[in-house]
Amino acid sequence: MTLRYEEFRREYIAGGLSREMLDASPIRQFEAWLEQAVNAGLKDPTGMVLSTVDKSGLPWQRIVLLKGLSRGGFVFYTNYGSAKAQAMGHNPRVSLLFPWNELDRQVIVGGSVERMSMAESASYFITRPRESQIAAWASRQSRPLSARALLEKQVQVLREKFGKGEIPVPDFWGGYRVLPERIEFWQGGEHRLHDRFMYTRQSSDDWNIEQLQP
Repeated sequence: MTLRYEEFRREYIAGGLSREMLDASPIRQFEAWLEQAVNAGLKDPTGMVLSTVDKSGLPWQRIVLLKGLSRGGFVFYTNYGSAKAQAMGHNPRVSLLFPWNELDRQVIVGGSVERMSMAESASYFITRPRESQIAAWASRQSRPLSARALLEKQVQVLREKFGKGEIPVPDFWGGYRVLPERIEFWQGGEHRLHDRFMYTRQSSDDWNIEQLQP
């Protein structure tokens, strides 16, 4: 069977979005939508697409998990040697996308990223499941791997090394905070007449809101 991609379409009828429905703060508005996504039973409501641009100018995307909202920024964690960390070190301008398709919603965040302090990263690291802590030590993220068995062996070595003791925070792992400059809330509409509202930062606590054409 030959797939005809142009035939894949549906109507967006989950509901509209108006200016009166929006909070003056995009962070509070995001928190409200995230709570609704959680209550709706979405499988990965905190999953977000992180887009970066590397030193060659190539944009790249991957899904990471939102782990908090701190100082008005969106927080996630990664290996400092990973491809995304290297790209962010070269160009701190990034974007995030929350694709809440089941609710006919998207939230797009554009801004700059900053590395969080070791103290902030440590406070999160100690809450992670033990196997996730070991995985952070075992993986040299984004580097070539000749065989998965080598990675699994390294995990076992680390399990034996740490035993039942406390696992320290790796010095090559930590958090990043995306400080938003623009946040768009997109609500799908019938007949492709979607509702889009853009928050643009004017100052630390002041945002301009304008409606965009679909």
